[in-house]
Amino acid sequence: SQRQKLNLTLMCLRFAGQMTDLVYTEKELVQSLKEYIKAEESKLAAIKSWASKLDALTRVSTSDPEGYLAHPVNAYKLMKRLNSEWSELETLVLQNPSDGFISNMSIHRQYFPDEEDATGAAKALMRLQDTYQLDSEAFSRGKLPGLHTNALLTVDDCFDMGKTAYNDADYYHAVLWLQQSLKQLDAGEEAVISKADILDYLSYSVYQMGDLPRAIELTRRLVAIDPKHDRAGGNLRYFERLLTKQLNEMNQTYQPPSEEPIQLGTYSRPKDHLPERETYEALCRGEGLQMVRRSRLFCRYQDGKRNPRLLLKPMKEEDEWDSPHIVRYLEVLSHEEIEKIKELAKPRLARATVRDPKTGVLTTANYRVSKSAWLEAEDDVVIQRVNQRIEDITGLTVDTAELLQVANYGVGGQYEPHFDFSRKDEPDAFKRLGTGNRVATFLNYMSDVAAGGATVFPDFGAAIWPRKGTAVFWYNLFRSGEGDYRTRHAACPVLVGSKWVSNKWIHERGQEFRRPCGLTEVD
Repeated sequence: SQRQKLNLTLMCLRFAGQMTDLVYTEKELVQSLKEYIKAEESKLAAIKSWASKLDALTRVSTSDPEGYLAHPVNAYKLMKRLNSEWSELETLVLQNPSDGFISNMSIHRQYFPDEEDATGAAKALMRLQDTYQLDSEAFSRGKLPGLHTNALLTVDDCFDMGKTAYNDADYYHAVLWLQQSLKQLDAGEEAVISKADILDYLSYSVYQMGDLPRAIELTRRLVAIDPKHDRAGGNLRYFERLLTKQLNEMNQTYQPPSEEPIQLGTYSRPKDHLPERETYEALCRGEGLQMVRRSRLFCRYQDGKRNPRLLLKPMKEEDEWDSPHIVRYLEVLSHEEIEKIKELAKPRLARATVRDPKTGVLTTANYRVSKSAWLEAEDDVVIQRVNQRIEDITGLTVDTAELLQVANYGVGGQYEPHFDFSRKDEPDAFKRLGTGNRVATFLNYMSDVAAGGATVFPDFGAAIWPRKGTAVFWYNLFRSGEGDYRTRHAACPVLVGSKWVSNKWIHERGQEFRRPCGLTEVD
C-alpha cells in the first residue's frame, strides 16, 4: 500500500540541524576559494613580471642580434636564461595553486547533498506550494506569508523545479514552474536555459494536463523560434489532429486558448492516496478550525494526583480539546534541557521511520519526512529526568514505553495523517516489543516555528501550534483497549523555520492499575 511503500525518491533529506552545518561548510569553501584566487593572482603577477622583463630584453636583442651577441656578457646571459631561467619560469607556470582548494573540496564533498537530496528539496517546495496554496511567483520572489526576503529564484532555478516535476511525471507542478520560468524570461531576465527548451517542456506538460488549445499555442511559439526543432513540428501536427478529432466527436467549434496566464488554480491538482488531503491542508493553513467545546475548565494546575514531585510545583495544564481529551502542559522542558536533548540527538539523526504494520519492522515511508533519533535514559541524566516527569504528569508508567524519540522537521518536513496506535488489521505492529499497543502519546515541542508546522486532527478540525517548552498529551486507546480513530493526526509541513519535537509513546503493559478498563467499548 501507499502507506507502506519505501520512499525511493528521497524528499527533503537534509533537515535543519545538518543544513546549518552546510551553511558553515559553504562559508569555509568560499574562504578557500578566495585564497586560491589570491594565489593565482600572485602567480600571474610573477609571470607578468617575467614576461615584461623578457619582452624588453628580446626587443633589444632582436633589433641587432649580431651586435647584441658581440658583447660577451649578453652571450653569457642568453645561455644562462635559456638554460635555467626559462626552466624556472616553466616551473612557475606549472605550479598549481588550486591544490589547497581542491583538497578542501574533497574533504567536504562527502557531506554535500547528492542528486536525491536536490530532488527532495525541490519536492519540498512543491509540497509547501500545495499545502499553503502559494503560487510559483510567490516562491520565486521570496514572498512567503509574513516573510519577504531576497531569496529569489532565477529563470534557471524555476526551470529546474519544473524539470524535476516533469521527470517524475508530475505535470501539474511542471506546468506551474515552467510557466514561471517562461514569465521571468519574457520579462527580460537573463538565463542560461533557452526559451525553446522551456516551451518544449511546457507545451508537452500542458498537453498532459489535457489543455490541447494551449498546448498548440505554446508549440506554435516553439516552432516560430526554432523551425527545425526535433519534436516541435511533429507534436504540433499530432496536437492539432487530436483536437480536431475531439471537437468533431463533441460537435463543438474551436475556441482559442485563454489569454490568462497559467497560475495556481488553472488546473486541478490530481488526487492522491490521502482521502482527507483537502481537510488536512486546510487545517495546516488555519482554515476550517472548529471551536473547542469547553465543558470543563480551560486551564488548571495539575499535581499528578498529589505526586510528591509535583506538589510544590504543579504543572500548568490547558485544554486543547475535550473529546477526545487533548491537553497542553506549559513549561515542561527548560531551554537548557531542550538544548541538551538536541545535542544528544544531532549526531544520531537519521531519516525518520515508521513501524511496518505487517512486520513490525521500522522502515522509511514517503508520508513521513523528517529526521529522528532515539534516546535512552542511560544516555544522560536529562533523559532520565524527562522520562520521570512524563510519568509524574500522566500517571502512567514509562517502564514499558518506547525510547524518547527526537525529531527534526526542516523546511517542507511533515508527517501526513496517521494513527499512533495499531489497528485490528495490524496485529503484529508492536508484537516484537511485547508491551501491547500505544495507549497514549506525549509530544514535547522543543522550538517555536515561524510559519507552518502545526499538529492537526482532521477528524474533528483541531490544530495545535508549536510553542517551545510546552507538551501535548492524548490517549490513543479507549479504556477498553479499542483504538480511538478520532486521534488520527498529522504534522503539517514547516513553511519557515525549523521544528524540533520529542515524543514518548506509552504502551498498555503496566497500566492495568493506573488506567483500569472501562465498562463499555468507548469508555
